[in-house]
Amino acid sequence: MKKHLFFALSLGLGCLNAPAQQRPPAISSPNVHPDNSITFTYFSRTAREIKLSGEFLKEPVSLIKDTSGIWTVTVPPVVPDIYPYSFTVDGVGVADPNNTFIFANERFKRSIVDVKGDKPLIHSLQNVPHGKITYHNYSSQTLNATRQLLVYTPPNFDASGKTKYPVLYLIHGGSDTEETWTKVGRANFIADNLIAQGKAKPMLIVMPYGNVRPAPMPDFTKDMVNDIVPFVEANYPVQTDSKGRAVAGFSVGGGQTLNIGLTNTDKFAYVCSYAPYTATDEFKKNFTDWTPDADKMNKQLKLFTISVGTEDFLYESVKQNLAMFNEKKINVKPLIVSGGHTWMNCKLFLATSLQEIFK
Repeated sequence: MKKHLFFALSLGLGCLNAPAQQRPPAISSPNVHPDNSITFTYFSRTAREIKLSGEFLKEPVSLIKDTSGIWTVTVPPVVPDIYPYSFTVDGVGVADPNNTFIFANERFKRSIVDVKGDKPLIHSLQNVPHGKITYHNYSSQTLNATRQLLVYTPPNFDASGKTKYPVLYLIHGGSDTEETWTKVGRANFIADNLIAQGKAKPMLIVMPYGNVRPAPMPDFTKDMVNDIVPFVEANYPVQTDSKGRAVAGFSVGGGQTLNIGLTNTDKFAYVCSYAPYTATDEFKKNFTDWTPDADKMNKQLKLFTISVGTEDFLYESVKQNLAMFNEKKINVKPLIVSGGHTWMNCKLFLATSLQEIFK
């Protein structure tokens, strides 16, 4: 009996110890160094090749494996900003398993590294009063679905007070989600900092889920006008005229911004489009053979801007859009900067818009 008990206990302890021997070592990744160089680490005993891709790199770089299965690479100093990155493990793209900060996206599995630098950036968490992010579900009659949106309310917001706040409706890119503008774009921190500096008006920022697949893209314009705006105005103390509403968005969301704003200039006095993707049926329907009343639109629009980077793959199409609006005598203010189709530029575009709207 004692032998059987000893054998059973030994077997049990062996089972408990076996998984522990297979556990990977504790890894910290990424590690940003004082000079803004960054070390990335990945663990795999079986991988044959691991590469790092990131928007701070011109091309992927290879990680080096040690005898214990730990792969590392250190990249040279990076300009302070927030960057998405990912690993490619034997040809398969993956996020960093040791980093809890994940890029909010439905297609690309990437992580985020925050290179802070010596001075606080406009999107940094600073010692200023902070607004609040609230998650809401709303019923979309247009799309026959319950959908989600986020609402930023500014510091010292009083839901029962007499103040009526202006609202920015802010749309994400094509495969992003309603969380991308806060988790990657840091829209809430940008607003906090600019409001504290007196450079932006206290406002609500509404960030809806803009993807309407498999429904056709035109439905999102109807969803915005018929469902999202009424939901916000029924639940928050906000201004309800066109001068109290702005719409902005990036990439596909930038194209949606043009569709929403320019076909509803009686409802949105501020239209800010960031690197807009306009190769859609809705855009063609709205703006092919378009004969606008330019004088009327220019009076209704207090601000119409289109922003893009010179290395953006949409740069040429954006230039064509700008030329088209100029030809139609629509007052449009371009913002052309360096850089590509990135969320680094998105933060710049948003920070610029927040200082120009509702003035």
